[in-house]
Amino acid sequence: MSIEIAPSILNANFANLMQDIDKIKDSGIHMLHVDVMDGHFVPNITFGPQMVSDLHKATSLKLDCHLMIDNPDQFAPQFANAGGDMIMVHLEASAHIYGVLQEIKKAGAQAGLVLNPGTPVAAAKELLPLVDQVLVMTVNPGFGGQKFIPQMVNKVQELAKLRDSLGLSFNIEVDGGINDETIKDCAAAGANVFVAGSYVFGADNPVSRIEKLMSAAKQ
Repeated sequence: MSIEIAPSILNANFANLMQDIDKIKDSGIHMLHVDVMDGHFVPNITFGPQMVSDLHKATSLKLDCHLMIDNPDQFAPQFANAGGDMIMVHLEASAHIYGVLQEIKKAGAQAGLVLNPGTPVAAAKELLPLVDQVLVMTVNPGFGGQKFIPQMVNKVQELAKLRDSLGLSFNIEVDGGINDETIKDCAAAGANVFVAGSYVFGADNPVSRIEKLMSAAKQ
């Protein structure tokens, strides 16, 4: 599977968002990671479908939308209709998670499943044939700049083994504390999509940081 770096716009400068995106668009990336927070599922609040719609119109990069929200049953299709390419919902956020994933696909987007650090891979097994991507949170959701949780590498490895045993082909994404060191263990365990926020947008030269991540993931 191809290695993908997904810079998180949560760490970009929102006063000059498109300038920050323009700085990295020629770095070889194909997607932006869009962190959606509602102030309920996680304490922070970011933005809604209108922001995704505006980004969809302003860039050709794919939008990897991570919904950290309650009631994804209602809102997930709205993000797909707004132009999100991948809509990822937390297993913990809905009692009807299978149906939410079906509705995302019905709306024309790819469907992703997110697992919090405390959620075991086994809880997602019945959903795996339905998804295009599984995001393993390597920090607690809701805040940027947290320290990587090393034990999550084992979860990535377990998920990769399960993917192989079931004959599936979903991407495995990791999000939280990703830098040129932590990415190595995640890639070796089977992850192929890597969210990086402060490591990229907090640097004087974000393109060189993306190149460094790509190089480290391929080692």
